[in-house]
Amino acid sequence: MPRTRTPYPADFRDQIIALARAGRSVESLAREFEPCAATIAGWIRQAGIDGGARDDSPTSLEREELARLRKENRQLRMERDILSKAAAWFARDELGSSRSSSS
Repeated sequence: MPRTRTPYPADFRDQIIALARAGRSVESLAREFEPCAATIAGWIRQAGIDGGARDDSPTSLEREELARLRKENRQLRMERDILSKAAAWFARDELGSSRSSSS
């Protein structure tokens, strides 16, 4: 699903997270800045995971690696399917030409 807007810059997210850790509520940050409270809460949660304070989800690096591996897996499956179809086509073509030459 395509994103509806460009992602917020990393330094902006870091500033919002720092303000939240300094005691500002997520709701007040959401009112003052553009991101909704759920977005800010997600940033704070992910920062805790990446910082080692939480271990209930994969870190950002692990998420990036999973995305890269899933993309690579899709590519390899597509290539395998193409090669399988090409092999079947060549086998059928070879079978057809050997029958016509032996007749």
